[in-house]
Amino acid sequence: MGDKTQTHPGAAGRAVAADHPASLRNVVLVGHSGSGKTTLVEALALTAGAVNRAGRVEDGGTVSDHDEIEHRQQRSVQLSLVPLEWDGIKVNVLDTPGYADFVGELRAGLRAADAALFVVSASDGVDGSTRMVWEECAAVGMPRAIVVTHLEAARADFEEMTRVCAETFGGDDPDAVLPLYLPLHGRQGPDGHAPVTGLVGLLSQKLFDYSSGERKESEPGPEQLPDMTQARNRLIEGIIAESEDETLMDRYLGGEQVEVKTLVEDLERAVARGTFFPVLAAAPAAGGARQGIGTVELLELITRGFPTPFEHPTPGVTTIDGAPREIKPCDVDGPLVAEVVKTSSDPYVGRISLVRVFSGVLRPDQTVHVSGHGMTDRGHEDHDVDERVGALSMPFGKQQRPVPQAVAGDLVCVAKLTRAETGDTLSAKDDPLVMEPWRMPDPLLPLAIQAHSKADEDKLSQGLSRLVAEDPTMRLEQNQDTHQVVLWCLGEAHADVALERLRTRYGVQVDVVPHRVSLRETFAHRSAGRGRHVKQSGGHGQYAICEIEVEPLPGGSGIEFVDKVVGGAVPRQFIPSVEKGVRAQAAKGVASGHPLIDVRVTLLDGKAHSVDSSDAAFQTAGALALREAAADARIHLLEPVAEVSVLVGDDYVGAVMSDLSGRRGRVLGTEQTAGGRTVIRAEVPEIEIGRYAVDLRSLSHGTARFDRRYVRHEPMPAQVAERVREQARDS
Repeated sequence: MGDKTQTHPGAAGRAVAADHPASLRNVVLVGHSGSGKTTLVEALALTAGAVNRAGRVEDGGTVSDHDEIEHRQQRSVQLSLVPLEWDGIKVNVLDTPGYADFVGELRAGLRAADAALFVVSASDGVDGSTRMVWEECAAVGMPRAIVVTHLEAARADFEEMTRVCAETFGGDDPDAVLPLYLPLHGRQGPDGHAPVTGLVGLLSQKLFDYSSGERKESEPGPEQLPDMTQARNRLIEGIIAESEDETLMDRYLGGEQVEVKTLVEDLERAVARGTFFPVLAAAPAAGGARQGIGTVELLELITRGFPTPFEHPTPGVTTIDGAPREIKPCDVDGPLVAEVVKTSSDPYVGRISLVRVFSGVLRPDQTVHVSGHGMTDRGHEDHDVDERVGALSMPFGKQQRPVPQAVAGDLVCVAKLTRAETGDTLSAKDDPLVMEPWRMPDPLLPLAIQAHSKADEDKLSQGLSRLVAEDPTMRLEQNQDTHQVVLWCLGEAHADVALERLRTRYGVQVDVVPHRVSLRETFAHRSAGRGRHVKQSGGHGQYAICEIEVEPLPGGSGIEFVDKVVGGAVPRQFIPSVEKGVRAQAAKGVASGHPLIDVRVTLLDGKAHSVDSSDAAFQTAGALALREAAADARIHLLEPVAEVSVLVGDDYVGAVMSDLSGRRGRVLGTEQTAGGRTVIRAEVPEIEIGRYAVDLRSLSHGTARFDRRYVRHEPMPAQVAERVREQARDS
């Protein structure tokens, strides 16, 4: 690592393929928006030789039809795959969006990868969301490395950034986060800024100069030796501390010189085990240079230090009946177990699925079993079907290059899987299996939509179903109370992309309308009403009179109907008719058009006619009686209340609690958790947290997250209720 100077010709003009898991590396790039991930991927591709005939980098992407959206939003919005080849190793580089709204794409990348490369800007530092992803990776033992970008920025300070990384990511062991290289600076300019022209290899003790556009190796000069020696000694001690040879540290401290070969081997083992996290540096190529600074070093780390798919445990697998199934990690000869990690549509070839093969071999035209997780709560179709696989391919820029097969450990694009959705399992049709799903964030920002025109209305249902099939972080709700179609998203940018996809991909134009919560009504006190429905207009007339009493019940009681008629004032056959009329009116509401709940309606008396009374007449009388009782009573408007749990850094606890109080929330308690965080539990009216997903992110600088669950309906304060009624009248 750090001793080679020869680049590999790569895979220019052909699909990169692997015939064995040992020659595969799957790495996901993680970092906040603007940290330089996509630029780094392009630099790696250029260095590895993945260029087109015009000499330009062929950018990767599984199914990239979102260029217009990404250009408009000035950020990546999707997971993309760039396959490279270096030193005979196929490297699947997964570039993830850095913006919090697209964390679902990040989670998919983490699922598909065996190691993570955290990209940190030298001028911007480490944000809270990146720190949280690091902790997620640590929890599952995923190997990680750090690359510091934007070294060309005037404010860039590599030494300070490595200190911040050690403090942020090292936890109790900051010496497990150390640089392998130091930046080599050129001559200082008039502005006092000295550009980075290369790297100093701490283990190899070599200079790697990129100033000519090619990587050239030389010996360090006397001006580099002091800093290099100090950093090298610390690096050696950090590597030896992770060595499996327990005698090595004593020997080193006793003055024994440790061979570089031994240090490199120990370093590679520690990185693959996820106990040592090297820091590297990278800068884009300047002046048309073929190699960006640090790209060769990164490719060496990935191919020699990151683990093969053999070292990635297979996620839990069961039969479709739920019985556990033991699957060896990355067993080429084992049963087929693969997973759809991303689904999208290409305007020319239709639906394309990005699939990670965990066991067995996937081949074109193979019939596989598709097992869905049945996420019907998010609007996803429940399915369990056989389907024929189409062509297999790897992305080469905007094109897809065919491949003959995908072995265990590899990633591949699969065409024409019409029923498979993101998160589904592909297995042999005679041995159907299901992989446990990965954890996905709950979408908590509601987007109420309606078709723009009749033509859009005809296409809306299909467009929405395809949208949620591709993105499991979206949830589709057909709200029966408010009669709204609601698309639940992770944030405003996520919602914008959803609308753009509907318009450009499925030809559906929609209008966004104010989201309504499911309000209810109830009686504040006991009241009575008389329903009189008497009409005579030739032939059979209509005659029904009933008298009722209404009283409030505790929350959650619903509508209770009691018959206390004596003496047959209302014939027995018409009592159910009165109840039916009462319940129908309750469903429509009695004051502001919201369903009536939590009352007892008692039928006390009434009158009937031997000829003109009927089922329909008594239904109408029951509804009239309930309306009259409501006219003489004070009606409470009930609002849904949610219990909210907010996980937030201790620095923001006060601000979050103050904000919840301003939303009419009642804090139930707090609980300290690991990592300097606190869980705040509160009950908050749902009408006050419609945009909480956006507001909390702003309040906590992206470091907090929350979940919510419905608790009950309770009376809305009079002034708020009046405001809601006014808004309803105006609309």
